[in-house]
Amino acid sequence: MAFNIGQMLADRARLLGKKEGFVANNVRLTFEEMNGRSNAVAHFLIGKNFKAGDKIAIICKNNADFVTVFFGAAKIGVICVAVNYKLQAKEIATIFNHSKVKAVMYDEDLKNLIEQTKSETAVDYYLSNSSNNGEYLISNIFQLYSAQEPEYKTYDHDPILMIYTSGTSGAPKAAMLSHLNLFSSSVSLSTTITYLESDRFMLVVPMFHIAGFVPLITNIHTGATTILLEDFEPISAWKVIEKERITSMMSVPEMLAALIKALDIMKPNLSTLRTITCGAASVPPQIIVVFKQFGIPVQQVYGITEYTGSLTIWRSEFDDKKIGSKGKAVMYGEVKVVSLETGEELPPYENGEVICSGPQTFLGYYQDEEGTDQVLKDGWYYTGDIGHVDENGFLYLVDRLKDIIVSNGEKIYSAEIEAVLIKHPAVAQVGVVGVPDSYFGEIPRAYIELVPGMIVSQEELIDFCRKDLAAYKVIKEVVFVDRLPKNTVGKLLKEELKKLQPQ
Repeated sequence: MAFNIGQMLADRARLLGKKEGFVANNVRLTFEEMNGRSNAVAHFLIGKNFKAGDKIAIICKNNADFVTVFFGAAKIGVICVAVNYKLQAKEIATIFNHSKVKAVMYDEDLKNLIEQTKSETAVDYYLSNSSNNGEYLISNIFQLYSAQEPEYKTYDHDPILMIYTSGTSGAPKAAMLSHLNLFSSSVSLSTTITYLESDRFMLVVPMFHIAGFVPLITNIHTGATTILLEDFEPISAWKVIEKERITSMMSVPEMLAALIKALDIMKPNLSTLRTITCGAASVPPQIIVVFKQFGIPVQQVYGITEYTGSLTIWRSEFDDKKIGSKGKAVMYGEVKVVSLETGEELPPYENGEVICSGPQTFLGYYQDEEGTDQVLKDGWYYTGDIGHVDENGFLYLVDRLKDIIVSNGEKIYSAEIEAVLIKHPAVAQVGVVGVPDSYFGEIPRAYIELVPGMIVSQEELIDFCRKDLAAYKVIKEVVFVDRLPKNTVGKLLKEELKKLQPQ
């Protein structure tokens, strides 16, 4: 049977139509209501002569309109381009032009940002949740167009979603994901961690990121209720957890750290919170330990846009002593580590490149055949991450391939140095990169964000490294910064670090 991702929402509406499916900005929608709204969007697009393969950009915070437009477009084969609303106007215009979007759906709060893109783009239609001159009001579309199911137009391996990668390794690329990519990811996630139909899931990670988008799909797949938060603020988040009786949530490490800091202020009722999933960046073990003290397990996810989300997951049930690992491959996914020189699979504990395969593997990069061929080989996606597995299949990451430092012929993993430095009581956050050196070729330099009120010298940190690292791995320079540069989901931007020079 051919499968369209829109069918997931339609089937959920058929089975649990009267159940509250979505809560956003105090708006409560049943699965049936959301499906009807999505159908109206589909009929609107059909009326504007949209064809399968055309594209509509969604530049919204986590709200009901995002969900509505995605599913409405997907049913008729219109590809959604999920755009980061935190980008500058020129960056957004570049994405609109590169992806050749025919329409843009945006939030009222982003009107000025979108206006700045109009002179540089050739977008035919604008949809908004505010009444702007010459544009289409999304609420009017719900009223004027049919809520009946449209005729589906694309299926299975056809592209239906484009997400621009975070750009931590350079210029962002548009990863193309198919109907089956999204379906397979929801299946693998919901069968690797516990998802319940009775769950009330708080989704605060932005849905323009794969870590926010896949939980949405998985909630619909399992029949869970999604509570959408447009912005993250720890006290407000705790209030939502109490009010909406949240049982589960998706997060990134910085969110969890902020929630911990607000615990003493709020003293929230945690009785409904069953589990927390955390990804997008490495989860510090101390965060997991704190939540464990409250009886709330934190599940670590190692996810990749090009793999439609979760690649591996660590749960304490797998082995609570391996908290420092990335866990094991998700259901219906395969992970192995291969030699950088020969491409052959390596035995346990030997470092090489992490590669993965399965129905979650993306189609490729939009209009970038060369970039696609570099990472997709014989059905395997080459992640660019360096790591190893142990004898039980637990994955450990040690660095990004591009971040390996070669100093006087020796390979140095920056993540290994970071793991040592973060143990120093004065170090809040750290990033290590290789910088050019006339004698060694490259030397490791550490960028340090200090714990407020703490002071430490460069010499002290160098001596601290010497206790745990071979001499050639010890940092040679330290740069103290007020804040390390990160992207919207907390990943360290090492390309930006390299631009910061010692004072």
